Amino acid sequence: MAGSTRVGVLALQGDFREHIAVLRGLGADAVPVRRPAELAEIAGLVIPGGESSVMDKLSRTFGLAEPLKAAIAGGLPVYGTCAGLIMLADRILDGIAGQQTLGGLDVSVRRNAFGSQLDSFETDLDIPAVGARPMHAVFIRAPIVESVGDEATPLARLADGRVVAVEQGSLIGTSFHPEMTGDTRFHEYFLRKVLAA
Repeated sequence: MAGSTRVGVLALQGDFREHIAVLRGLGADAVPVRRPAELAEIAGLVIPGGESSVMDKLSRTFGLAEPLKAAIAGGLPVYGTCAGLIMLADRILDGIAGQQTLGGLDVSVRRNAFGSQLDSFETDLDIPAVGARPMHAVFIRAPIVESVGDEATPLARLADGRVVAVEQGSLIGTSFHPEMTGDTRFHEYFLRKVLAA
């Protein structure tokens, strides 16, 4: 599908290997990204699930935070899952002291909104943007989008109305982990954004 489009997966921490496998399965040239110089070689970036506070610290330690912010501001297509959604949010409601985000999505998010790992769950979501068939979604210590600003658009909600997927221009964020279910439609949706850019 993606031809030889080179897509990066932020590989500082978290389940980056799973995203690389899904993207390669769709025909993309998926590569791990750990250094600022590697950002110049990619047409899109996935920020995986993991621990958002650790990702934030590591991205600053490795000198990636500012180049990432600049790339996002410059229109680089980015897809963030779980912790990646937190990293893309403009506002984080319950970050640890000093925690920063890369920003780009006009949303406020709450970390671990559903509680601990024991409170992880799965459900089916209607997501018209990726197709008519419901998508099975896995939530693991997932964040929730508490509020959506004027610039962002909700893509999916839980039955209680809470937003769990958003997009804004070339950015996508999901609270859940599509790399874990074998349903590649969100990755395909992201790759279409990459190709369009």
